[in-house]
Amino acid sequence: MANNQSVKRHLDAFTRGQIIGKLEEGRSVTSVAAEFGIAHSIVSRLWRQFQTTGTAMRGFSSGRPRGTTPADDRYIVLQAKRNRRLTAGEIARHTKQATGRPKSRFTVARRLHGGGLFARRPVRCVTSTPAHRRRRSLWCREHRNWRDNEWGRVLFTDESKFSLSSDSHPLLIWRERGSRNHPSNIIERDRGAMGMQFLFMDDNAKCHRTVAAEQLLESRRLEARTLPPVTIRELRLALQDEWAAMPQQLIDTLILSMGRRCETCLAVRGDHIPY
Repeated sequence: MANNQSVKRHLDAFTRGQIIGKLEEGRSVTSVAAEFGIAHSIVSRLWRQFQTTGTAMRGFSSGRPRGTTPADDRYIVLQAKRNRRLTAGEIARHTKQATGRPKSRFTVARRLHGGGLFARRPVRCVTSTPAHRRRRSLWCREHRNWRDNEWGRVLFTDESKFSLSSDSHPLLIWRERGSRNHPSNIIERDRGAMGMQFLFMDDNAKCHRTVAAEQLLESRRLEARTLPPVTIRELRLALQDEWAAMPQQLIDTLILSMGRRCETCLAVRGDHIPY
């Protein structure tokens, strides 16, 4: 074992990545060192290097130095958490003003990824207050056992943005994986209303991202038309054609999922649900 350890004193990039991966899974330094047949001190130093610099690659004196310090990295992540709508370029400018050292937006994005933050589209829904959650829970308890004919008198609606040009950019926020429905990552949207003959509803419409809906939208995108719409009237007619082409089975499946949605909402006591 001693000879093997001396031979593996200098690890290649692939082996270093394997070691860090196992340590991130919760393995102990001792067990990983034993598995790879290297000294405990080597694995320990490699792990400390990764936690401090965010990389496990070997450093060479002739190579390019790291563009940020650990303090810079913490400052970059803190900015994104304080204002999740800042772009990487804006954070780079703020960091330069604070440290006096220029940072590229690509460097900032890598540091944010290293801090567990990724650019994602935010959830758009009504901000959930205790009163909202109570009313949502009450509504779900009243409608959880509705039959198909009762849902037949509900008018479902939603809004979407359609543009004749391609210069509109989606709003992105920096957030951690698995935190999609956290209140800090939700953007408020308008509520629906009650009518005399129909129940008017809207939601975050995650159902539009089911496999069936994705396949339908992918195969019938407006941009894929032989002659894309160039006027408001042409766009309106094209949208009507696409809506009319939606399979009734897909619509029925989405409507009949309301019972399951009610149960899910009740399980989280009226809070936001992933639909």
